[in-house]
Parts: sequence; structure tokens; C-alpha cells
Amino acid sequence: MSVVAIIPARFGSTRFPGKPLARIGDKPMIQHVYERARKAAELDRVVVATDDHRIEQAVRGFGGEVIMTAKEHASGTDRLAEAARKIKSDWVVNVQGDLPFIRPETIARAVASVRRRGAVPMATVCTPIYDETEWRDPNVVKVVRDARGFALYFSRAPIPFRRDRAASEPLRSTASKRRVWGHRHLGLYVYRREFLLKFPRLPSSPLEDAERLEQLRALANGYRILVSEVNDSSVEVNTPADLIAANDYLGSKVLNRALARG
Repeated sequence: MSVVAIIPARFGSTRFPGKPLARIGDKPMIQHVYERARKAAELDRVVVATDDHRIEQAVRGFGGEVIMTAKEHASGTDRLAEAARKIKSDWVVNVQGDLPFIRPETIARAVASVRRRGAVPMATVCTPIYDETEWRDPNVVKVVRDARGFALYFSRAPIPFRRDRAASEPLRSTASKRRVWGHRHLGLYVYRREFLLKFPRLPSSPLEDAERLEQLRALANGYRILVSEVNDSSVEVNTPADLIAANDYLGSKVLNRALARG
């Protein structure tokens, strides 16, 4: 089973133009994502898909592989599908370009999940939410799953709703006594290649339009999404304020490494 990771990267982000080239430490964000993906043991190849020659030059500058795509794509998945048509593989991993610190183990776990259950069309990952503010934040996408680990729904709203509990009461506590409010969806997808090529032709739904979440198109059209839980508190960069937090996070990790070395 061959697996290729594609990182969609466009320059014209509405909330943060030029985001893939924003600097975190001494590197552009797209380089952080690329280098982490390259460390994932389950991947055979990593490619950046972009519509902008500035991003193309940056990727080639650090030795990465890049594919140019059309500018008019309505979504990252459409861009991903165009790139996938030019690549031979059994599975395609969509690694979002705004996760500069995603763990290689997270990518590997997502791929391993479809190796075990090869019949599923797509898979993704989630991580526990321990902070109530994060759970209520509409910029944080939440997911609820069934008993077998398949997605029931994704939402920007704080789900599940506590009908018979106090609004401030968490869903459950972990063995470490940390309170879990729900599960945050991470922007990582694994697609069976033929399903990915079909995905852009699927009709959108009122759910997708309301939440502005593409994965709801799959659920609304009857396709199942396997969701594995991972231990990954990746910093997601959607705004300039998030970029400041990402640089602070990187600075703290560098400092901790220096202290550990003495």
C-alpha cells in the first residue's frame, strides 16, 4: 500500500494572507509542516500543492517537492484532488499547512488506522479538549464518535451539549484526573485515492454550508469517517495572533532543550 502526503498551501488566505510563508523561528511555516511530515514512518512521499510561485520557490529552496495547481479551487480538498491526479498512490494524506508542530506519530497513527480497516474511504484524528474555553471556541472544530470510532458529527459548536448537567461540568475525567470537555478535530485526513478523486463531485449539504466544514459533505452523502484519538496538542495557525503563539511555543521548546542539555 503506497501512501503519499500532500500539503495544500495557498497564498491568498482570507484571515491570514501569505500564511504558509509566515516565519516561525527561522523557517517559513510550510517548512515546519513539511519536515515533520517527512519524519512520519508510514509515508512514502511528501509533496506541497500550491497555486503561488512564491510558495513554490520557498519549498524548492529548502529541498521540498512541490506541485503547481490551479488558483480557482474553492477548497483545499479540491486542490488536493488535482494534485492527487498527478501522483500514483493507494492512499493520500492531507496534512494541513497550518499545523507547524504536528507530531509525525500522529500522521503515522492515522495511516495505520486505515491499514487495519482497509474498507473505510477516509480517516482523521482527534485529541481530548481539557480547557473549557477551547471547547467553546468556534475556531476549534469538535467531533463526536460512535462506539467503533466513526464520526457522528463535526461542529464548531461545543458538542456534545450537556442537557442534564451543569454547563460548567465536563464530559468525563481521565485516569490522570484531567477533565475532558470533548474532542478537538485535527486537520489531518487520510483518503483512499479513488474516493478523494470523487469527493469534489459530491454535492454539498446545508450542514457543510452552515458549519463551513468540508468533512460534513462526506457524512451527508453517506460515507463514514474513521476517527482515531491521539495525544497531540498541535498549535494551529489561523490568524496573526496564532502566529505569535506558535513562535512563543517554539521558543519555549528551544529553551527547554537548552536547559535539559545543561
